[in-house]
Amino acid sequence: MGSAATGRRAAGLGLVALAAAGGLVACSSSSGGSSGGSSGGEATTGAGRAAGGGTYTIWDPYPQHDKGSEWVKLLETCGAQAGVAVERTAYDTTDLTNKTLLAAQQGNAPDVLVVDNPVVSTLAEAGVLTTTEENRLDTSAVAPNLLAAGQIGGKSYGVPIGANTLALYYNEDVLKKAGVDIASVRDWASLTAALEKVKAAGKKGITFSAIGTEEGSFQFLPWFWGSGARLTTLDSPEGVSAVALWTDWLKKGYAPNSVINNTQTTSWQEFASGDFAFAENGTWQLAAAEKAGFAYGIIPIPAKDGGTAPAPTGGEFVGIPVQQDTGRYATSRKLVTCLTGTDNSLTTTTALSYVAPTEQVQAKQVAENPDLAVWVEAVKAAKGRTSDDLGTKYPKISEPMWGAVQAALSGSKSPQQAMGDAQAAAASATQ
Repeated sequence: MGSAATGRRAAGLGLVALAAAGGLVACSSSSGGSSGGSSGGEATTGAGRAAGGGTYTIWDPYPQHDKGSEWVKLLETCGAQAGVAVERTAYDTTDLTNKTLLAAQQGNAPDVLVVDNPVVSTLAEAGVLTTTEENRLDTSAVAPNLLAAGQIGGKSYGVPIGANTLALYYNEDVLKKAGVDIASVRDWASLTAALEKVKAAGKKGITFSAIGTEEGSFQFLPWFWGSGARLTTLDSPEGVSAVALWTDWLKKGYAPNSVINNTQTTSWQEFASGDFAFAENGTWQLAAAEKAGFAYGIIPIPAKDGGTAPAPTGGEFVGIPVQQDTGRYATSRKLVTCLTGTDNSLTTTTALSYVAPTEQVQAKQVAENPDLAVWVEAVKAAKGRTSDDLGTKYPKISEPMWGAVQAALSGSKSPQQAMGDAQAAAASATQ
């Protein structure tokens, strides 16, 4: 499991800055991220994009980063190094996907696109993105589990710019009063035993988000994958055991019934009350943790039989959309390489408050801030939701899965029946 990490010095990488800036976009494709409109420049028309110098367009999902931010300064630096001007437009995640599909149909896609990793498969199947083989982007140093989130049919459609994921925050005071040693929490059985002690001590156990949206699936997946289950067989004994774990926690009062409607934000608010021992959440809550007013720590989510459970990766890919003028790809490649290459990755991930996608830069991050070790460990074990070549099948599986979790937690179905029905629905939808 690795050692627990307190959050007292977590601001070293700038992860706290992401939370303060409202950077939830990257953690779950349907969770409430930055919203509304675009910023950072007007969308560029083809007339202003002469090849060979000139202006290159970059679209990203970071409207929270304005023109004076480190991110925009980095884009300008990369443009200067490539000998071109960069015109950047920022949209929220959903708007960015729709705008990109429309622009591609009109033959006016941006030169460089930064997009939430679950969206890569949608754009790739629509023929919007070039492959790394076509655009000659180097992905050799990228961790395979992170790169897999942008792969379909053995082809890669971009480079991950960084990642975040989920872990367990814990309240040190609550655990101490309950007589729980956090080092003892290594698997589902020991976590459940800790929750039992916490309840017996008059405190609350664990809070999480099980809402009937992608946000609920995002939070359920570490337990599902941590059981050894696969998304292609929702009703396997392993998959059913993950639903049963959550259901049993509610029945025994270790988790509140409110989790059924909790978003990641409202779940965090429950933890911030100071009454809960544990909360499942991500890097984007570090700023809130610093302000909570009690001592806290973080451990990776345990797998059923021990070790770190694979949690879903959040974060974006940088890709090169298809262009009518293929001569533009060489400069676009320079821009992407500037943003994602090993030399600049520490700068990029610091600006965006992410864990780096390569082991070399992850080591630098931990050297600068040892408290990030727990997040690096979680990211190393993480998994893309569209990995295993699921691509655009994933949403058709995720929806029945979150519905099954809802049904089991509410008591309308047993875990076995809920996941059996979900598997039938997913199989029908993905035929």
